Amino acid sequence: MERHDGILEVALHTNGNPMIFSKTVHDELGFAFADVAADRENKVVVLTGTGDRFCTDFDPESFKSFNGLGDNITASGWDQTIWRGRHNIRNLLDVPVPMIGVVNGPATVHCELPLLCDIVLSSDTAVFQDASHFGNGVVPGDGIQVAMLLLMGLNRGRYFFLTEQKLSATEALDLGLVNEVLPPEHLMPRAREIAARIAKLPPLSLRYARTLLTVQLRQLMDMGVGYGLALEGLSAIDLPNYQKGE
Repeated sequence: MERHDGILEVALHTNGNPMIFSKTVHDELGFAFADVAADRENKVVVLTGTGDRFCTDFDPESFKSFNGLGDNITASGWDQTIWRGRHNIRNLLDVPVPMIGVVNGPATVHCELPLLCDIVLSSDTAVFQDASHFGNGVVPGDGIQVAMLLLMGLNRGRYFFLTEQKLSATEALDLGLVNEVLPPEHLMPRAREIAARIAKLPPLSLRYARTLLTVQLRQLMDMGVGYGLALEGLSAIDLPNYQKGE
């Protein structure tokens, strides 16, 4: 995280490289967003990835360490997953200042994170997909289903999940998922240009506009994430038995 003139730039990463979505990320992301939300010196937040991609890798082994996935999945372990999942999405949406999502490359794991921002800029190298759920035998219930069904529409959203559809940056622009498509080297300069203009406005206008413009999202997430993660947990519990042919 770096802040200049009230503009906080948040680059998600794993050890300085493109983010791998792991138990560590799942555990810490919500707390990071809570810290961002609590700091009233922030006027605009720019959320991006690191390197040539936003996130394309998922580490299922890291989740097995607390009985949250795999053969040893338990109700207590999955309860932690539900709490963390709700916490992560809620705290992202509770950041009380405008957010600019910068999709710096392919986003095939948790692409909803940048898409839930108020303004979304995409690299022309980006690809959008949900590669970590349905194709791996589990329900996409951790909030991505709420985001994509709302942003894409019901029929397009269901097709997106059930066929593991990959959307190019241009297709995402046509569907209204992103606002601008740019070459990678132009992304952050454009994000900073927009952020600088917004940051000049009165602080309460920034905060209350963000609050008002995320009301529907927060309501839908409150209704959908807990229920979705419960169903995702049931599918995850059954998956080892299915794989064994039982």
